[in-house]
Amino acid sequence: MISLLTIFSSCQKAEKNIQPADTTVVYTMPEESAPHEGTWLQWPHEYQYGVTYRNRLDATWVKMTQALIEGEKAHIIAYDEAEKTRITNLLLKAGIPLANVDFKIRPTDDVWVRDNGPIYVKDKKGQLVIEDWGFNGWGKKADYQNCNLIPTKIAADQHMAKVDLNAVMINEGGAVEIDGSGTLLATKSAILNNNRNPGMTQAQAEAIFTKYLGVTKFIWLKGKAGLEITDMHIDGFARFANASTLVTMDYDDLLDWQVPEDDINTLYAATNKNGTPYHIVKLPLTQNNVETTYGKKLDYKGSYVNYYIGNKKVLVPNYNDANDAVANRIIQSLYPNRTVVGIDVRNLYANGGMIHCVTQQQPR
Repeated sequence: MISLLTIFSSCQKAEKNIQPADTTVVYTMPEESAPHEGTWLQWPHEYQYGVTYRNRLDATWVKMTQALIEGEKAHIIAYDEAEKTRITNLLLKAGIPLANVDFKIRPTDDVWVRDNGPIYVKDKKGQLVIEDWGFNGWGKKADYQNCNLIPTKIAADQHMAKVDLNAVMINEGGAVEIDGSGTLLATKSAILNNNRNPGMTQAQAEAIFTKYLGVTKFIWLKGKAGLEITDMHIDGFARFANASTLVTMDYDDLLDWQVPEDDINTLYAATNKNGTPYHIVKLPLTQNNVETTYGKKLDYKGSYVNYYIGNKKVLVPNYNDANDAVANRIIQSLYPNRTVVGIDVRNLYANGGMIHCVTQQQPR
């Protein structure tokens, strides 16, 4: 008798060799601005990079939690019970009520829940399902064993159906952008890279994304492998504000971000699945190179594109820079029914990420 495990394993192996002709949509991912049940945060801790690392980031997580709970739950993943107690005290000291805060005790390697956390999709019956894509520390550049288990643990905690894609594709949440109407935007450098998916073709990747995210139109940029730990995630410089609007930067700022010229031209010429050009909204970079709160001078400017859309608030990375107000104003115009909240990310940015990188939505 063939076991269910054998059948499942065979299905996974077959999936790796999926043919481009298989374009069946099985699951659909709601876009970020759709109503949330809550937002997931992995709180910084001392167990990977030390107490100083943790302490320098706490204030950013406190501010994100404070903003989010006005419109949805904040699902906080704490490393252990001691960390839960510490975080609870931080929130209470800041005057933040805990009614909309939910804790899960799970060891993590780091804070980047956008990349390792659960991806919530809807099946054909409209039921929420958690997809557990493979996560390998951006091509085995960092520890990942704890973080890779988070989606499975959350699915068990929530008694929610889970689709195990670990053997299908390594895919971080920050590597893909969807417009909610069937189009996906991504860089090849962060997906079709031998440190994630050796030997995978573009056609195979597209078939997988169609099946599991519900997208049928693809805007591929080349990206730049090896530029930084993510191999150039898309959410640092280009995002969909909605089904018709693409948020990015002006030409010179994209060059400053080291986006290849061909990619810039592709981005500006992008169309949706119906062939309609997107309305392009351009955010500035910071005027100056970023300096952390503890005086470390970074040799690069900050991006505002990496913001997060909550139910009532839009959390925008801020850098104590003159362009904070400019970017906040532009983003506010995109979301008239939400309130922009600037979140100081200078210390987080020194570690390579911003607001979108450390948040993950759970649709309602």
